[in-house]
Amino acid sequence: MAYVISDACISCGSCAGGCPVGAIAEGDGKYEINADACIDCGSCAGECPVGAISQG
Repeated sequence: MAYVISDACISCGSCAGGCPVGAIAEGDGKYEINADACIDCGSCAGECPVGAISQG
């Protein structure tokens, strides 16, 4: 199951830089994870300074 970014996202972009497959992009008001590209590695969750990323 792909990871998801909650509304707690502060749009800092740390997660996008930490994604090895480039599955994260800036969306409308927060960053978003492309579920089809996500490989469930969890590296984005470790990069998020506010804990806005969890496994969906």
